[in-house]
Amino acid sequence: MTAPAEILDCRGQRCPLPVIAVARRLPELPVGTVVRVLADDPAAAVDIPAWCRMRGHEFLTTITGPDGPAYDVRRLH
Repeated sequence: MTAPAEILDCRGQRCPLPVIAVARRLPELPVGTVVRVLADDPAAAVDIPAWCRMRGHEFLTTITGPDGPAYDVRRLH
């Protein structure tokens, strides 16, 4: 698995703010970049993978760790 190049800390933000954050940041990064989104809003577990499917990016994994839930996304285009 590719390590994230960047971490977006969206903890404490409610839907749809974590998705908006990754949607704004991803186009600024090179194709192939992996971004980890820290998001403790339960809706992020559904919203981030759904956004990836709709926008043609790759949802890699959900990580549960000491910082709370995290979601890895790879920019594909």
